[in-house]
This record gives sequence, structure tokens and C-alpha cells, in this order.
Amino acid sequence: MFSQLFGNYLVDREVISPEDYREMMDKQLDARVKLGTIAVAEGLMTQEQAEELNKLQMQFDRRFGDLAVEKGLLSQEQVQQLLQKQGNPYMQFLQVLLESGKVTATQIDTQLGTFQKEKGFSDADMAALKNDDFDALMPIFAFSSKPFVTEIAGLVMRNINRFVTRDFYIGPIRHVDELQYRHLAGQRTTGDYEIHIALAEEEEGGFAALASGYAHDAFERTDLDVYDAVCEFVNCNSGLFASDVSNRGIHMDMEPTAVYEDQSVAGKFYALPVYISGHRLELLIAVDSKVKMGQTPLDTGVEALACSQDTDSAGGGILVVDDSKMSRKMLRAILEEGGYTVIAEASNGEEGLEAFKQYRPQVVTMDITMPRMDGIVALDRIKAYDSKAKVVMITAAGQQQKIIEALKLGAQKFITKPFEQNEVLSVIRSVIG
Repeated sequence: MFSQLFGNYLVDREVISPEDYREMMDKQLDARVKLGTIAVAEGLMTQEQAEELNKLQMQFDRRFGDLAVEKGLLSQEQVQQLLQKQGNPYMQFLQVLLESGKVTATQIDTQLGTFQKEKGFSDADMAALKNDDFDALMPIFAFSSKPFVTEIAGLVMRNINRFVTRDFYIGPIRHVDELQYRHLAGQRTTGDYEIHIALAEEEEGGFAALASGYAHDAFERTDLDVYDAVCEFVNCNSGLFASDVSNRGIHMDMEPTAVYEDQSVAGKFYALPVYISGHRLELLIAVDSKVKMGQTPLDTGVEALACSQDTDSAGGGILVVDDSKMSRKMLRAILEEGGYTVIAEASNGEEGLEAFKQYRPQVVTMDITMPRMDGIVALDRIKAYDSKAKVVMITAAGQQQKIIEALKLGAQKFITKPFEQNEVLSVIRSVIG
């Protein structure tokens, strides 16, 4: 994040041009290498071990190096050596600055001093910025006396950095009571606390930038695909947060995500500006507030889709039920690569029940949190219709109680998001037998 803040500072002071900055950022971003990739190349672990750690990293919001040490695969000294080889973002940016020939080392030192003074950053703040230390940065940018606000902001920033892009930075958090927006995607958690987490944009660009980075090959750039990807990103963060607080004895459940267009947020909430590839978004967080994210949500549902009538493949026919088109596309690709046939898709529990009756699949993958009819109710009705139905639940982190309920109702197994190919195929094989 230092590169973006300092780079934009240099643009504002006309030390470099916006075009110079963009070119420098592209060079720096291309230099990123995953820690696991370096560890495998150095012969310190196998590809399978690295993939397993990457999966755990996504599921539990942990650093790759910390997990590797915990599992006994790397020592702390080895992790530090790998981090040095990976490259410090601050050093990478200084390198591309110097290579550009636009500024000298002496000029950079001078600009760094004025940047720190004008922004009011302490030496410790600057060290945190230079190392992208979000745990240390969040109290600087997102301090709040409300519980969980700073914690949620830090979680979202780490996941933008991990899953979307390094080309982002944030501004100071604000306590507001109204915000007009062009688009908003959000989710509410209920239970011991009622928490709203949402992303909003006032002008076009921010949603598309986040969606493109998060969805990758599953992103088709239509409006609904953009909304879908942003909603899945919000859901990922809500799930990870709910999972974390459950370990502290705090119960939370998640409602389906919702999308709104050209409306306003009303009530007491926090807004944190996030700039992704130059486009501004607002991260909105409300805790135990009467906040309303909008009046009328957009209907983003898609009718059930038949994919194939051929059920003679090695795996038989599978019905995929999920309100996220992006998730359905990712899951279908994994299943078909594994030799299975997806005979139909459905975007909510009602469609899933009807598709089950129509196509009689060998296995159903059933998302839990969906509009109209959630996965738990759909599972119950499918099992009432056919007690031998084989259903695998799809869950985000933080839905342990829902999983227990589903297993009691007769679900065979469950798969967690984000999807990991080996886990998905292993579960499906075990259910089909």
C-alpha cells in the first residue's frame, strides 16, 4: 500500500506524471511471486504441501509463512529468507522509481521526509506502510470505538491484497449517517451481533476492478457478473469473520447477499475509502445499528439451467445449486475436469428442488446461504421427496452450526469456499462411492 500512497503523492506534487506512475506500478506488480512457489523452487517443500498451505491460508486468513512454521515444513529463518527473495514492496517501488530516471536517490529521500511529515505518519507508521503490515496499519486508518470495525476492515484489506490485487490503498475511516451510491453489494450477519458489511461505489469502475481481480477466469464482465463477484467477495469476508468470532464463543449467522442500485445508505455506520487500480470504493461497516443499506434490492437471480442430458459419464449427473454464477462456473469446471457431468444448475433452493425432481441427479451440491429458499430448507425438502438423495453442502467459513444442522437432516458431506479442486473431487468420489 505504501507504493500507491507515495506514488500518488509524487503525482500530486508533479514529481512524476500519472502515466509514469501507472507504468511503475505495472512493473512492480508483475514482480510478485507467491511464497509457496519460491519454497517449491528451493526444494523446501513439495507442490502438494504448498497447495495445502494455500488452501488453509484462504480458509483461515493466516499467513503462508506462519502456517508453514506451524506445520513444521519451514523454520522461521527459512521463512525470512524466502520473504527476502520474494521482494519487499517498498524496495521494489524504490527500484522502479530509480530505474525510471525521473528522480534521484537524494530526491526520493527528500520527498519521503515531506510525505511523512505532511501525512502525520510516525516512524512506526512508515515501517508498517513499507511492509504492508495491515495489522499495524488498520488502527491508523480505521480506528473505531465500536467493536469489530477495525478488525473487519483489516480482514477485508488483507483479502483484497491476497485475492484481488496489490494495486490499492485506503484513506481514513469516517463515521457517517448517509451515503448516496451508484451500486452497493452487502451482507448482514445476525446472532449475538447484527453486522452489515458492504462495498459501495459512487461512480463506475470500482466494482469492475474488484470483480476482475477476484473472479479471474470466471468473470464475463456483464453487470450481473460484476455484482456476483463483488457479492462473493463480501460473502468470503463475512464468513471468515463469523468463523473467527465463533472461536471466541460469539454466534453469528449470515443472510444472503443483496445488491442495490442508485439508492442511499441511512443510519449510523463507518465508511472507509478504498482505491483499487485508481477507482474508489467505500467499505461500509455497521455494528448493532438500525442502518438500512437500501430500500429495494435488485433481483439478480438466474433461472435453472440444463447443461447436459448425458448421465453416462464415469461420475454420473450432478446438480449444482448456488446463487452465485461465478461459484457455479468454478465448481462446474472442477467437476467436468474430474470426469463428471453437470446436468443442471439452479440459483436458489426453490429452483434446486424443482431441478432435482426434473433431472434426478446422482449428487446435488447445495449452497447454504441463498435467497427465496436457503440450502437447509431445500435439503430437507429434497430428502422428504427422496430419502436416498445424495446432497453435498457448499459453505463459506463461519457456518458451522448450519453444517451440523445439514448433516442431521441427511447431507452426506460438505465443501468449503473458496473451492480447492482436490477437496471437491475427493468429496464427490466419496459420496458416489
